[in-house]
Amino acid sequence: QVQLVESGGGLVQAGGSLRLSCVASGTIFRINAMGWYRQAPGKQRELVAIITSGGSTNYGDSVKGRFTISRDNAKNTAYLEMNSLKPEDTAIYYCYANAGPRSGSVGDYWGQGTQVTVSS
Repeated sequence: QVQLVESGGGLVQAGGSLRLSCVASGTIFRINAMGWYRQAPGKQRELVAIITSGGSTNYGDSVKGRFTISRDNAKNTAYLEMNSLKPEDTAIYYCYANAGPRSGSVGDYWGQGTQVTVSS
């Protein structure tokens, strides 16, 4: 199985920056996409950013131009650089990976989440 562990969340003032990391471990044959989703209280989980194994990226509209996703395939790690943070970015951020422990066995995996709080 594949395990995802996030780190880097915390409390920051509006306009500040944070960097999230997500490490995939376990039995890994292949990791396709890795990315981040977030969920604020009372809201649905939404896409923040996602990156393929080839480096193609996609961002949620609300974070375009402020957040940058990157990936180190050798370390099975994804990063989310968050700049110009706003109070509305406050949420639990979940790491996501589409991966598989063996050829032909691919599924969606989620981390436990890390809290990001932006104060005004």
